[in-house]
Amino acid sequence: MIVIIGYVVAMGCIFGVYVFHGGNIGVILTALPFELITIFGGALGAFAVNNQPKVLKATLKALPTAFKGSKFTKDRYLELMALLYDILQKARKEGLMAIEKDVEEPAQSEIFKKYPVVGSDHHVVEFMTDYLRMMVSGNLNAHEIESLMDSEIETHHQEAHAPVAAIARLAGALPAFGIVAAVLGVVNTMGSVGQPPAVLGGMIASALVGTFLGILLAYGVVEPLGGLLEQKSEDAAKELQCIKTTLLASMQGYNPSTAIEFGRKVLFSTERPSFAELEAHVKKK
Repeated sequence: MIVIIGYVVAMGCIFGVYVFHGGNIGVILTALPFELITIFGGALGAFAVNNQPKVLKATLKALPTAFKGSKFTKDRYLELMALLYDILQKARKEGLMAIEKDVEEPAQSEIFKKYPVVGSDHHVVEFMTDYLRMMVSGNLNAHEIESLMDSEIETHHQEAHAPVAAIARLAGALPAFGIVAAVLGVVNTMGSVGQPPAVLGGMIASALVGTFLGILLAYGVVEPLGGLLEQKSEDAAKELQCIKTTLLASMQGYNPSTAIEFGRKVLFSTERPSFAELEAHVKKK
């Protein structure tokens, strides 16, 4: 909703002030369909050439998330850390081998079933169980697992950033395609140089609409969308960092209550629950 409101405010102010100062909106509306096809058609064609199919799919998948609220809320993090606490507490009381079945079959695990929001997220469950499995096997020490976690989180970040980079390149290209549309309009105008001044004026105005639209779409529509998606990708990476920090703290000998406190500290302050909130939630669960 905020994204839509932002676009409405931006377009309303730009075109509203233009009309208020006596601008002829009819000129823009007449040229708009042709200029949009030229600019967006050219830009989308170049966008398809400039990106691999996997990036195109990831971009199409990421775009709808920009119009939804973030799923990374305080409630989600409370559930995540309560899940981590339960698993680590079971391992501490009964031994690491006691969580082997939970790790191998999380869909059947009573612990994971208690936390449906996090437990149904494939990426979170896979990341968590992969490293819990390594902890159970005992073949790797904390430093080796930390290095492996960092590599996986970096890979996740690169994959999440690919659509952002693609949209940023699209935003950078739109002003150029706006100039292309304007130049074509000028060429068309020069071919009609014998027309009356009033007709030539309208044709020149239509040509300039191309430049205007290219810049407006780049900096008023596409680039802000890319910035929003980048922020959302940072939120997703923060969740994995929370899991990483908690598991590493457990491997270093801290009890489950202290380990989840390590994880709590890496969260952004806007979603980070307080110590009392986390403690109360864990006890309630």
